[in-house]
Amino acid sequence: MTNDFVLDPRLEADTWAAAEWPLSSLRLMDHRGYPWFLLVPRRAEVAELHQLDDTDAAQLLRESRALSRAMEQAFAPTALNVAKLGNIVAQLHLHHVARFADDAAWPGPVWGTPHPGGLERHEAEERIQRVLGLVVDIADR
Repeated sequence: MTNDFVLDPRLEADTWAAAEWPLSSLRLMDHRGYPWFLLVPRRAEVAELHQLDDTDAAQLLRESRALSRAMEQAFAPTALNVAKLGNIVAQLHLHHVARFADDAAWPGPVWGTPHPGGLERHEAEERIQRVLGLVVDIADR
């Protein structure tokens, strides 16, 4: 079922590869302003959550919860925003954005605010390792 999956070119261009989990590709958004990860289920032609079968939906929730817990521990945010939008990139992906009361967009959304630039390789690797070192319970059941 995953053989014909291709990551959307915009997601590939805007993110750093972080890990391959049982269902999803874990990607780090190339954005200096926020610790911001994406989960992209490796399912071709799936744009909406309800299009996943029950097994995949449960696995995506496991992965999202594990990522959320790890981000909470790694970054101690004021809030952790988890969102599925798909207005620009239709391919199903879940945003996980660590937000802080003193961040540039607080308390509004991160979308549409000035972009402070991308991450240097060492910054991306540090964010990825910080989170991956705390991830537990993503196993496919």
